[in-house]
Amino acid sequence: MAATRDETDPGRAAAGRRERARAGGDLRAGGGARAGEDGGTREVDGTQETVLLDLDAPADHPTVVLPRQRRGPRRRRAPLAVAACVAVGLAAAASLAPPLAAALVAAPGGAGAGLRLGLAAWLLGHGVPVRTPVGALTLAPLAVGLLAAWRMERAGLHAVRAVGARRTGAIGRTLAVTGALALVYGLLGGFAALVVGAGVPGVTAPRAVATMVVFGAVAGGLGAARASGVLDRVARWLPEPVRAALRAGALGAATLLAAGAAAAGLSLALSWHDASTMLAAYDTGVAGQLGLTALSVAYAPNVAVWAAAYLLGPGFALGTGTGVTVGDVSVGALPALPLFAGLPPDGLTGLGLFVAAAPVLAGGLGGGLLARAAARRAGADGPDWSRVCGAAALSGPVAGVLLGAAALASRGAVGDGRLADVGPPVLQVTLVAAGGGLVGAIVVAAACALLRRRR
Repeated sequence: MAATRDETDPGRAAAGRRERARAGGDLRAGGGARAGEDGGTREVDGTQETVLLDLDAPADHPTVVLPRQRRGPRRRRAPLAVAACVAVGLAAAASLAPPLAAALVAAPGGAGAGLRLGLAAWLLGHGVPVRTPVGALTLAPLAVGLLAAWRMERAGLHAVRAVGARRTGAIGRTLAVTGALALVYGLLGGFAALVVGAGVPGVTAPRAVATMVVFGAVAGGLGAARASGVLDRVARWLPEPVRAALRAGALGAATLLAAGAAAAGLSLALSWHDASTMLAAYDTGVAGQLGLTALSVAYAPNVAVWAAAYLLGPGFALGTGTGVTVGDVSVGALPALPLFAGLPPDGLTGLGLFVAAAPVLAGGLGGGLLARAAARRAGADGPDWSRVCGAAALSGPVAGVLLGAAALASRGAVGDGRLADVGPPVLQVTLVAAGGGLVGAIVVAAACALLRRRR
């Protein structure tokens, strides 16, 4: 009975458990951690640690209340109107600075004339026609337009962040941001048109407002859709072959444009002596030569698109009744601009005619990309080559539409006289690029399919 009472007594039972725990700690091989006299732990070899829990009287230990984690201050959202005004203002300032600086340096007549000329060049870069002494000028400098489009795309991204709609996928808020950006950009274009005035150079304010609204909606809306995640949602709605065809077509179009830029740069480099002679022939001093250089840089992307059209086959025109193609060069008197020094004197013959295979080669590059991506994603059974060839067939028209849009943006008129038609023929460029890209992509995709099956 005494033994039973001793074992059932709570104090003695707790002491026995402590003694057994202490003995078990002493019998561990290699040490480890042993229980101390106060129920804690003490280090033996510094490699392990044994925690002894006292389960006899848990109520004797104080309850530790962890402090609630403090959240950072909630980010304040900017009003849509403020976000649109700030984003558009910064974007417009960044794209206006280069043409305005060049005009202030090169334009005769003081700062007022330079300001009007710089604003007119900025509006012309967006596609707004400008009146000149020789007629309407609609040949837009693509360098200015591309800079403005990039800055407006970034403005859409910044505006979406400011209103707190980033990565929300909210279509309504994205459309609201796009509309606000377009409205502010249109008003800014109208103000610039009023500053330029109705003289020479002159701009029509309603036309400027309409053009700038469309430009701001497209470029700013693209940035807003990317930032909000709407563009990703739209991409997920599209079937995978369509997305692959869009990527391959964009690659083919970019390849042709890069080849055109390289060909134009090489031709101008080989004719650098003639270009420098043209530049030196202008007795306008340093400021005038800087202005001519800025003019050449502003129209350099146009020349790259024209060179791509030349490689495609349709070529481009430098005035009414003229044409520069692979097989024939027929031009009349041209302005003495350094960019025109690189024009080919005659059409190509013999092996030079193989440059007309450029669209097929670019399409083949897109077809190879499709085949490689399909093989990477395929399982043990291999890719579905019928779907790959279908995507390859669709990539050709995608490349044709993109190059046709580039040709449309790069052409225009320089006055109402003989230079009223400058640039590549849009329809021919679109059809040739689409057909050549389709053939090249399908041939390469089918060849990859045959090689895969033989393995």
